[in-house]
Amino acid sequence: MPPDPSSAPAPPRALSRRTLLAGLATGSLAATSGCIRQLRTLANRDAPDQVSLEIKTAPADADPRSIYIARFLSSNLNAVGIETSIVPMSLEELLRDVLLNQSFDIYVMRHPRTASPNFVYSLLHSRFDAEPGWQNPFGYANLGVDDMLDEQRTQSGDAREATLHEIQSAVARDQPFAPIAIPDEIRATRGDRFSGWSAADMHTLLGYLRLRPTTTETPEQPQNGPTNETTTETSQQTTAPPLRMTLKDPRATRNLNPIAVEFRGDGDITEMLYDPLARPIGGDLVPWLAHEWSWVDSDTAGPAVEVTLREDLLWHDATPLTAADVAFTFDFLRDTSGGALDSPVPAPRYRDRSTLVTQAVETGRRTVRIEFEPVSREVAQTAFSLPLLPKHIWETKTGQATIAGLDTIGGVTEALIWSNSNPVGSGPLRFVSATDGESLTLAPFDDHFLTRDVSDGPLAPFQGGFEPSELEFVVVPSDGAALALMEQDDADATASPLGAESISQIGQSDVLRLHVSKPTSFYHVGFNVRQSPLSNPRFRRAVAQLLDKQHIVNEVFGGYASAIATPLAPYPVAAPALRWEGEDPELPFPGEDGELDIELAKESFRSAGYRYNEAGELLRR
Repeated sequence: MPPDPSSAPAPPRALSRRTLLAGLATGSLAATSGCIRQLRTLANRDAPDQVSLEIKTAPADADPRSIYIARFLSSNLNAVGIETSIVPMSLEELLRDVLLNQSFDIYVMRHPRTASPNFVYSLLHSRFDAEPGWQNPFGYANLGVDDMLDEQRTQSGDAREATLHEIQSAVARDQPFAPIAIPDEIRATRGDRFSGWSAADMHTLLGYLRLRPTTTETPEQPQNGPTNETTTETSQQTTAPPLRMTLKDPRATRNLNPIAVEFRGDGDITEMLYDPLARPIGGDLVPWLAHEWSWVDSDTAGPAVEVTLREDLLWHDATPLTAADVAFTFDFLRDTSGGALDSPVPAPRYRDRSTLVTQAVETGRRTVRIEFEPVSREVAQTAFSLPLLPKHIWETKTGQATIAGLDTIGGVTEALIWSNSNPVGSGPLRFVSATDGESLTLAPFDDHFLTRDVSDGPLAPFQGGFEPSELEFVVVPSDGAALALMEQDDADATASPLGAESISQIGQSDVLRLHVSKPTSFYHVGFNVRQSPLSNPRFRRAVAQLLDKQHIVNEVFGGYASAIATPLAPYPVAAPALRWEGEDPELPFPGEDGELDIELAKESFRSAGYRYNEAGELLRR
């Protein structure tokens, strides 16, 4: 039970700084010379201020879940005597402030979907403290965790799993960020024009490649066109209809740079434009642009592999795709300046995989040798999923970035800020057009390898490539607008996830179908541990404890989410000690059903070494 404030003895009356100074000036205080020095020292020290924190997040129209979590946390921080301000900002600005400028106290955001638990290496290792991107945006540094992160990259099987358990426990104690919940992804489709919808990978390249048209369309003829016999035959030809998707995030309509972190999120559209050597399919890494790979002897401490590309690969501009492009990509992602600047400028995105590679060398037109850091083969091959970039385009973007022809930006290359508005990739879909904030259109790439040389194996379901005539994304302002377009037969499905409140509307519709999937992306609250008071792990734990995750799941996600205590919760390597069983196993909420026990919560801050003034404000130390 918290102590009863009314029964506590009255505190001694505080001597104000002004009174103390006046006393010193008039000599009315009887004291020895030593006492006077102590009093002067005390008087000249500024009274501690109230702890205040800024919480940055996306606005309600862009992400209503994040703003709810921010408000919930802000309210509880206020209740325990911490002043807060919530700063809503566009997703683009938020990612720029958090991932590039590292300018924040606390943020609330969704971490992007990941294919494997390897992402924790770059997310938590202190070697990435100063790097932009999803590389340790918190500034977290724990040498013990660093050692374990390095060790697990050299392990496999049970040994690696055991190390990952230890890492999760250490991070749960330190709380550089508070994982909140994994939301169910809710989407809607019409079932009358395409079959093959799969909730698990709906807004992904593989999901789109599985779709098969159930209808065909007859192309319209020009009003004043010829009417001879040849034209009559043409008018009878049919084609697959376009696939029409709604999109709430407009960033892809203005930027298609695959390495620009502030423009990329889950279900990244650039993965449809840029192919990797291999893709994760059904839990395995399957050769994609690679025909095959074989591990070879290495003179270094790490493994080495020789990769052979498929025959006759092309970029979307008809330039041949060769081993030189592969070698260039691995080098370029490690240093986008191509060695032209004093220090390497790595691409912030994909650092978890690009750091695995030490060297990539073209050994033939279709063969490349790749050498790795001292890691296991299991970990090394995850680098094969990096998107390949055309050398003849990106090697012109290695110069240092400038703004309006004025001063240069240290450590930023043109490649990192380029909008890439007419992208040239090698993926099954190619760019057609985009209107800023309104729409984006892609079309099948007829020369993609899927259209010719796949007959069986794990790629068989994708034989023939993308079948619809086009893939159109229309930007909508809300879930309601997306569903209205579908009801009117102006859209086939929602690319962006819907809120739980849309479920009843979908259920009442005769034409809409509901799809719910369990992704790996998670909402979290990030702390900037570079600065006080968030540099104190005890303080961070006290703050993280104010988040009633189960209440948040029930209230903001409508129950369509899973509360978590570790970011690896969706993977088999999740630590058993951090399994969610009704409450947070590491930091249980001091209260019930979202109602905070304020005095109990304050004790956590007092235990962290903080104190309160008479007004109940938590004071900086």
